[in-house]
Amino acid sequence: MTLYIGREASKLWKRICSETTTEINLLLDNWKYLLAGLIFQYIHGLSARGVHYLHRPGPTLQDLGFYILPELGQDKGYISETVFTCVFLSFVLWTFHPFIFKSKKIYTVLVWCRVLSFLVASQALRIITFYSTQLPGPNYHCREGSKLARLPKPHSALEVLLINFPRGVIYGCGDLIFSSHMIFTLVFVLTYQKYGTRSSCIKYFAWLVAIVQSLLIVASRKHYTVDVVVAWYTVNLVVFFLDKKLPELPDRSSGNLPMLLPLSTKDKDGRTKEENHKLLNGNSVDPADWV
Repeated sequence: MTLYIGREASKLWKRICSETTTEINLLLDNWKYLLAGLIFQYIHGLSARGVHYLHRPGPTLQDLGFYILPELGQDKGYISETVFTCVFLSFVLWTFHPFIFKSKKIYTVLVWCRVLSFLVASQALRIITFYSTQLPGPNYHCREGSKLARLPKPHSALEVLLINFPRGVIYGCGDLIFSSHMIFTLVFVLTYQKYGTRSSCIKYFAWLVAIVQSLLIVASRKHYTVDVVVAWYTVNLVVFFLDKKLPELPDRSSGNLPMLLPLSTKDKDGRTKEENHKLLNGNSVDPADWV
């Protein structure tokens, strides 16, 4: 038993080392895209902080979802945040599963490049919408009488740039007409729908969680129903069109992966010469020979 555990531990360690080397090479080629996506996450937070200064509380707008769904109350607002946290963490862990499990279909760096591109496009549209029209926030801390409904004028630019994370994000107001939580949730679910290797039951469950998350957001009065509806069709359209434009991710289960990985100029030149040599001799080019 001890020998078996030791052998499996050794295999796992070799797998982790091999995967780490591969991902580091991919990171060196794609770090600019990842950095740009992460920087835009800050820009998105900064924009949400900025629109809070423009927010003016007022009567809550008439909303069909508020009539249909029972109000959870201010003390139960944590429920939707808990569901979102579970979705976020489970997706992050899934993207790192190639380091542990044998059934590897994705490369962590490449899938995050794709995810960040979806997020950036959706968040850019979100920024445009909530700066175009400011609505009175339905959340409890955004209503008239709350000290957080209006932000006093900043004393310095640094006060705005720091965005008071995470309190400034949790207690933001004015960033409406598009639900930020639904952007993340739908991008994660759509990505897992395409690249997940587990049974369809888990994928159906992911969509069910996304629906529950939508209802909880409205029931918690964190967004109007239109914010959730807009997120549902806009994110799906963004992912659909971007997915057509972006190069397809290499499928690790196909067996012809090396030809899809980024190659250095030297490797490309060597490969081209070898291809020409084989073609001149009447031989076909086997992708396995490129390794």
